[in-house]
Order: sequence, then structure tokens, then C-alpha cells
Amino acid sequence: MKTRDSIAVDRALPLERKIPNEETRRAMAESEEMMRRGTARFASAEELFAELEKAGDQ
Repeated sequence: MKTRDSIAVDRALPLERKIPNEETRRAMAESEEMMRRGTARFASAEELFAELEKAGDQ
């Protein structure tokens, strides 16, 4: 485990870098495209959370 001093010397946190899997890469690409176009699935955060709640109840 890295110590506080080695973090300061390395100027980096001791986190493992992970490569996203295919599903995550697709979701990231979809999100980037939606941001580029200025489109979204939900008009507000409230709509998003309501949909998540509904999906969680199933």
C-alpha cells in the first residue's frame, strides 16, 4: 500500500486504472453523442430519477 509520502512523490493516487468493458464503452459513446447533439432521454433530473425508481420496483 502506498504511503502518504509516496503519493506526494508520485503525484498520483494509488488507484488501479481499469479498461471499460464493451457495454460501458457503448454507454459512454451514447452519452457523448447525446451531449454533442444536445439531446437527452429525460427533460429533467426528476424524470430520470422517477424512471430509475420505476425500473427498480420491477
